[in-house]
Amino acid sequence: MKPGFGTWDWGYGRARAKAVGWRWRALPNPESRLSTDEGPVIPNPGRAKRAHGFTLLEMLAVILLIGIAAAAVSVSVSQGLASARVRAASSELAGALRATRAQAIVRAREQVFDVDTRSDSYRNVKQQEVRLPRGLRVSITGAKEEQPNDHTGRIRFFPDGSSTGGRITLQSGRREWHVNVSWLTGEVRVVDTVAQR
Repeated sequence: MKPGFGTWDWGYGRARAKAVGWRWRALPNPESRLSTDEGPVIPNPGRAKRAHGFTLLEMLAVILLIGIAAAAVSVSVSQGLASARVRAASSELAGALRATRAQAIVRAREQVFDVDTRSDSYRNVKQQEVRLPRGLRVSITGAKEEQPNDHTGRIRFFPDGSSTGGRITLQSGRREWHVNVSWLTGEVRVVDTVAQR
């Protein structure tokens, strides 16, 4: 007999016990399953022992749930990325408008800000063409006199800080941001149309 093990007779046959810490714990006797006081026990071949684990149906259900969760997360992340792109582009556009207004005041002469709706771009204060990220559409609402052609809109800033005014709209899917330019003060404000609803 190994140290730490012992056998006790509890009146039903011998049982093994193992020392665990300061207690004794009963261990199953491998011989007790095959015999009783009345004789040996013959296993029933009709009752197959069920294997421990998961069935194929349970595994498929778990995989399906994981797939649904991953799809929901990916949709949420892609919408968040699209929203961040529109927000960043609208902030850059508003910054370019403010810089054009500042140049009109500093130089004491009119400055123009052109938006090309065909190529989804605008010209900054240095007259460099800035393209919007792919997937963003731009439109402009402004004074009719300030439209050089059918696909270009213009906002003119004056030396006193005022402007011809207008609204530039950036759109990506259903998400829209408006960059409003006040005609009286030339103030530039960015408005998220989704947040206002």
